[in-house]
Amino acid sequence: MKRFLSIVVCGCLMGAAALQAQAPPKTAAHAAKAAPVLAPEDFHHYFTTFIHQEEEATGKPGADSWQWMAANIPWFESSNKEFEEIYYFRWYSFQKHIVHTDAGDVIDEFLFKVKWAGYGNTVAVAVPHQLREARWTRDKTLAESDARFWLSPLATHNHDFSLALSDAARSVTLANGDTQFAVDLLPRMVDYYKTWEKANQDSNGLFWSIDTRDGMEVSISGDGYRPTLNSYMYGDAKAIERLAAIKGDTALSQEYAQKADEQKARIESLMWNPSDNFYEVLSPLADSGIRQRPKFKDKHLPPMTFADVREAIGFIPWYFDIPAPEHAVAWKQLYDPQGFAGAFGPSTAERRSPRFLYANADQCQWNGYMWGFTTTQTLVGLANLLNDQKQDYVSNQDYLNLFSAYVRSHRLRLPNGDTIPWLDESMDPNTGEWVTRRLLKERNSPLAGRGAYYDHSGFIDPLITGLIGLRPRDDNRIILNPLLPPGAWDYFALDGLPYHGHILTIVYDKAGQHYHRGAGLRLLIDGRLAASRPELGPLQADLPATPGHRALATTKAQR
Repeated sequence: MKRFLSIVVCGCLMGAAALQAQAPPKTAAHAAKAAPVLAPEDFHHYFTTFIHQEEEATGKPGADSWQWMAANIPWFESSNKEFEEIYYFRWYSFQKHIVHTDAGDVIDEFLFKVKWAGYGNTVAVAVPHQLREARWTRDKTLAESDARFWLSPLATHNHDFSLALSDAARSVTLANGDTQFAVDLLPRMVDYYKTWEKANQDSNGLFWSIDTRDGMEVSISGDGYRPTLNSYMYGDAKAIERLAAIKGDTALSQEYAQKADEQKARIESLMWNPSDNFYEVLSPLADSGIRQRPKFKDKHLPPMTFADVREAIGFIPWYFDIPAPEHAVAWKQLYDPQGFAGAFGPSTAERRSPRFLYANADQCQWNGYMWGFTTTQTLVGLANLLNDQKQDYVSNQDYLNLFSAYVRSHRLRLPNGDTIPWLDESMDPNTGEWVTRRLLKERNSPLAGRGAYYDHSGFIDPLITGLIGLRPRDDNRIILNPLLPPGAWDYFALDGLPYHGHILTIVYDKAGQHYHRGAGLRLLIDGRLAASRPELGPLQADLPATPGHRALATTKAQR
């Protein structure tokens, strides 16, 4: 059933127009498109190198995926070559997980067959990350096919792990503009939501989850009312509310708006620990460290207490824009040496906890190690905070620092001393060692090496929506708000980016000497200038009514 998607894409990449005006061109002559900003062949060498490095690491040569890349991916260049290399490595890794099935193309998590997988070797837990990556391929059928699968009867295991599935499906439409695709899935989304309510919602309104079923086994907090599933349910309720409104189903929209409001209120009032200034797990009082779910669901639920440990899952509410502005104080912990600070990304539990990295034989531990899954959630949550609320705790520089640490984590040192781009399971946040990889190897496990090219996190999406700053929407307005601090990079370009049936090009050239199109930031739609400003910062523009025409309107840069 493996591995490459057969896609025919006509024409060349849409590129940037060599214009330096502050507004779109006004004459037919000026409207002519210039050559693309980036030439795909300039990046071919990355994929040739990745093939050889895969053989070094695994003993098996990698498959040549260049044809797929040339047809599907947006091109990215940066003065920071480490970011650039890992961007292409993540695409190289991602395409390995495209599986052709009788039900259409789906995306799996492991290249190894694992016993807890379902149809097509798929695992539910990382679907939101996978869909948000897939939505940036130029053929929209991959993301839509995978989303349809997860909301179909074939996905019998879509409740094995907690996830915001409806929110993830809607995120696809925010990028490709195909709202009808998600509206058609509304009945399945409602069924999916109600199944969680029936199985996991208690009489206090909160949703119970086992840490393993969050994909976060051996956590310090253990089972309980966790910020994970409770935030996911809010995200899914909001997705259903908005899609129902688009469909014109006012009753359904109002029903899920109320569910979302009630869930948000519960998270804010019950899951925020004012002593720690953090969202934390709630569990029944117990003398031991085992926190079991109440055996009854009625008004006599036992007293609840906080697990009294900050974990990175406490940042998840920002992934869905849940928290009140005053709760931004939680982000002080991101770089606290006794909080989540790590050279290779944030730890999954705070270091000050006496149970940080507590001894356990499990091969997967979420008691302090770094997991790309959680780092991705944290990047998305932090981008939302920086875009939506004013606060004094974290800045764009902090976002870049977090992303830079994440980039550094994508490395593996081989026995011969070479260091190559890599992606695996858990990592020591201090040393950069892939811990699960070592444990499986030491135990001579038949699954040793299963984490190679592990599709359990995101990278392309937070780079596009956070660092470069395209904020996906369901209208024809383009909001661009780069979180890259001014002066951090001399230049970058993102070319051939599909968005709502158009092709975007985003170009920044600090001095105007790299791309020779003028200094500053430029946004082009279908190769024509839509907005610009002389320095790095926010831009806005309107999409044209049809591809190939200039934007309907362009606003001045918002400072």
